[in-house]
Amino acid sequence: MIVCIAEKPSVAKDIADVLGAKTRREGYIEGNGYQVTWTFGHLCTLKEPADYTEMWKGWNLGALPMIPPRFGIKLINDKGIEKQFKIIESLMVNAETIINCGDAGQEGELIQRWVMQKVGVKCPVKRLWISSLTEESIREGFKQLKDQSAFQPLYEAGLCRAIGDWLLGMNASRLYTLKYQEKRRGSTPLSIGRVQTPTLALVVKRQLEIDNFKPEQYWELKTTYRDTVFASTKGKFQKQEDGQAVLDAISGQDFTITDVTRKEGKDFPQRLYDLTSLQVDCNRKFGYSADDTLKLIQSLYEKKITTYPRVDTTFLSDDIYPKCPGIMQNLSGIYGQYTAPLLEKKLPKTKRVFDNSKVTDHHAIIPTGVDPARGNLSEQEKRVFDLIARRFIAAFYPECVYAATTVMGKVDVYEFKANGREILKPGWKVLFEKEKSDDKEKDEEKVLPSFQKGECGPHTAELAEKWTQPPKPYTEATLLRAMETAGKTVENEELRDALKENGIGRPSTRAAIIETLFRRGYMVKERKNLVATKLGIGLIGLIHEELLKSAELTGIWEKRLREIEYRKYDSSQFIAEMKQMVTDLVKDVLSDNSARKLQ
Repeated sequence: MIVCIAEKPSVAKDIADVLGAKTRREGYIEGNGYQVTWTFGHLCTLKEPADYTEMWKGWNLGALPMIPPRFGIKLINDKGIEKQFKIIESLMVNAETIINCGDAGQEGELIQRWVMQKVGVKCPVKRLWISSLTEESIREGFKQLKDQSAFQPLYEAGLCRAIGDWLLGMNASRLYTLKYQEKRRGSTPLSIGRVQTPTLALVVKRQLEIDNFKPEQYWELKTTYRDTVFASTKGKFQKQEDGQAVLDAISGQDFTITDVTRKEGKDFPQRLYDLTSLQVDCNRKFGYSADDTLKLIQSLYEKKITTYPRVDTTFLSDDIYPKCPGIMQNLSGIYGQYTAPLLEKKLPKTKRVFDNSKVTDHHAIIPTGVDPARGNLSEQEKRVFDLIARRFIAAFYPECVYAATTVMGKVDVYEFKANGREILKPGWKVLFEKEKSDDKEKDEEKVLPSFQKGECGPHTAELAEKWTQPPKPYTEATLLRAMETAGKTVENEELRDALKENGIGRPSTRAAIIETLFRRGYMVKERKNLVATKLGIGLIGLIHEELLKSAELTGIWEKRLREIEYRKYDSSQFIAEMKQMVTDLVKDVLSDNSARKLQ
């Protein structure tokens, strides 16, 4: 009998249907030579400190650092999990072959490997690797099963991540709680993590910048000529009298157009979605949390409407190109006015969309071509699907062509400038015209009147008092971007891609990290803004060890984990480095003779 193990009952059912397994049993589905069973996400976890030695049961500075000679796993203490594990175990011990059908990613690999380790599997194990749950994709995947050994680096990367988080989280949380927290009845132990602490540090740093911001006064000089506002090229005036002197000098004199420059430019279609960019847009447009968006896109994946969601690439591999016309055709029911022009001819193929070198395990998130009406989607799911579908269709549209106009003017010796932008050919932006009209925060296209060099006439000048503004608080959207780029503010897509490999956490874990910070009381949400609490600010202020709160250092660890996944770095070396880092951390903190405490 061949045993297939999926990550959820719903996914197991989809796989069983394709394999012809129809008989429902308790905890599995059977038929046609297959037994298809499932986990509920993680059934196993790394052992806790108390599972290794009596000395680690209590919290004691003298017991640190806690470094097990060999890490072990155990079943999660839950009756439902224990019951399902016994069913899986009974199937696997009698299996001739096992097929790992876990989610095709690092976490999915770890979940099923740990279950098989706990069972003590001896038979051959194959791996199903698919990017969508459509019948076609599942059938194709079963024709291309690979030996599990091909995914050993993926498992090692996941294991290193888990061990690294255990080593730092378990040791640092006890270390800082015992060393620096005032002992009070009911006080909650401090929580320090490899990813959560540098993420909190970003929010705290921004919060302190806002709290300590001192607004500065300045003045702006503008003048209106032919209903067009021109700004002084001198920029800001730090002293009112300087601006007033210019205002007095130009009052009563004609405004003269000195130069008109018009250049055509192109806006390329936006990149396809990876998980982070989808979470950013859903937060910005709909106010959905990162965790909400992850749940919604996971549901769309399980309903076969969209492809695998936990991805960090915005590109498609070349083998997806032949499938795109079919996907486009199947989107015509809802988006016919946009797909019709594309289906009249061969779809364009560009490096901005298709690039094998930018795709590893999975491609960008796109529709599968399955009619969304079949998925009985919620209103929230429909919104998320609409973003993905429009982004996919737009990727095959021509560029938006615009004319950028710069008009220079002069009064006496003082120069002024006005900029305008006119859309000549909307191209891909036709898919987002409603969005533009709904989004009041977007810069509206400003078409300037036709100016002629040398023309002149009366104008109305004004000196306006202004104040510098504090930095904006993080929202979940901007925090996700900061995590992706290790704290660097980057708008350019190409530069952002270059920084991704040094980002904090993985796309699939960032939502959980943000939720953890809320749950621990280290930050709260005020409308869309993320605000660090007194406890969160105090914790980061307490930590003097840069390695615990540096986004860049954490990004380096993430890069190492990615290199392990792609056989470019040794997993044992990573674990050795983490052990040494924890040992050094304990030594440094214990040698601190200051009286600082978290109040």
